[in-house]
Amino acid sequence: MTEDILINVTPFETRVALVEQGAVQELHIERSIQRGHVGNLYLGKVVRVLPGMQSAFVDIGLERAAFIHVADLRQNRSERAQGLPTTPIEKLLFEGQSIMVQVIKDPLGSKGARLSTQISIAGRMLVYLPFDPHIGISQRIDSEIERAVLRERVAKLMKEGESGGFIVRTQAEGATDEELAADCSYLRTLWQSIQEKLKTQPAPSLLYADLTLPQRVLRDMVTPTTNNILVDSRTTTQELREWARRYTPSVVDRIVHYSGERPLFDTANVDEEIARALSRRVDLKSGGYLIIDQTEALTTVDVNTGGYVGGRNFGDTIFKTNLEAAVAIARQLRLRNLGGIVILDFIDMEDPDHREAVLAELRKALARDRTRVTVSGFSQLGLVEMTRKRTRDSLAHQLCEPCPTCQSRGTVRTARTLCYEILREILRESRQFNPKEFRILASQAVVDLFLEEESDHLAILGDFIGKPISLQVEGHYTQEQYDIVLM
Repeated sequence: MTEDILINVTPFETRVALVEQGAVQELHIERSIQRGHVGNLYLGKVVRVLPGMQSAFVDIGLERAAFIHVADLRQNRSERAQGLPTTPIEKLLFEGQSIMVQVIKDPLGSKGARLSTQISIAGRMLVYLPFDPHIGISQRIDSEIERAVLRERVAKLMKEGESGGFIVRTQAEGATDEELAADCSYLRTLWQSIQEKLKTQPAPSLLYADLTLPQRVLRDMVTPTTNNILVDSRTTTQELREWARRYTPSVVDRIVHYSGERPLFDTANVDEEIARALSRRVDLKSGGYLIIDQTEALTTVDVNTGGYVGGRNFGDTIFKTNLEAAVAIARQLRLRNLGGIVILDFIDMEDPDHREAVLAELRKALARDRTRVTVSGFSQLGLVEMTRKRTRDSLAHQLCEPCPTCQSRGTVRTARTLCYEILREILRESRQFNPKEFRILASQAVVDLFLEEESDHLAILGDFIGKPISLQVEGHYTQEQYDIVLM
């Protein structure tokens, strides 16, 4: 199945869409003032050690202090690999200590970035591990023969006495010895420059920034099935070609400058897909639909038959809806970049064979996802539990913000609820103050209710406190906003 990569470049934002057979499968957005930090290396300063949580906060120069857990210290990773007990964090870190760290998760919501001291620097075909004398092979390379051959070829590239190691990426399949050697040399040179900076930079400071989004696309997303890489910026096209000639020569001819009259993203209806990806509801072609709800703890996906009645019987209808939903769910997880715990509520199926078929279809669709996914199967409640590695904000978190009216609850209090709250507030203030008049400033809906159905209650309160109560509409107020002015 061939795919195209569309890169839309503006001075303020770069957007990338991965399109397969006319359908958008992935979206990546990088804004110039909100560049991600994953992969960046910093010289940080430990600001607080928390023995009770076996973690520490590290200042790396970002808005919020970053977070490191004892399990992410490379000393403990090597001890665990040898079957030894881990060393407590208070014996490894102390306040004021300078430490080289790498961001493994961007800040999410109110949480700071997640750090590790197990440094890794990604190239096109190899990942360099300067502190880990190990050669690993990507799990996506299934053939044991190919894995053994690649391990042997990379081992020959390692210098005698070299302390570091490598992880072989899937892009290394089919690579020549010269390409592997060039990637290895590039990573070693990069690591040497980082070490030079380490000697001269104060803490906190940035030692190495990961590649820009278009460069990461060439490094991480291009596969043998990639047809064209269309870029709508002439300057970026030229920069990518020059970068590719040095690091990924095989993709240079696939980098094409798009000069059509229609905006690049309009050719694949990408903006429409973005709008749909921000909605809770996803309609299926059969007439069924998904409801996707994202919370701090987990994401839930509910499958419904909707208007689909095309099966020979109800069980057949449910089965076909669930099969279609399995493919749609896998696509939505990639499109929205949903991570963490995901709970899938398929329509109940009594036939065990139908369950297994739906699960197989889900796993098959998820196999195209570059992000690590684990599917646990159906639980006793008939739910499918799965996890998807979370490395950056979801699409909704990148493009949206909490609703100022409902504070992200998804609902607002009714006008009548607000009326009664205002009446209680006036009664409370009448016992503390002695104004000539109380004036209610509120939205049109609340004032209308006071003038109509709740007018008797307002009059009763005015008589009880012995003060006049007047009303004033504030057009810019939301339904939940109000003020009580003491005149």
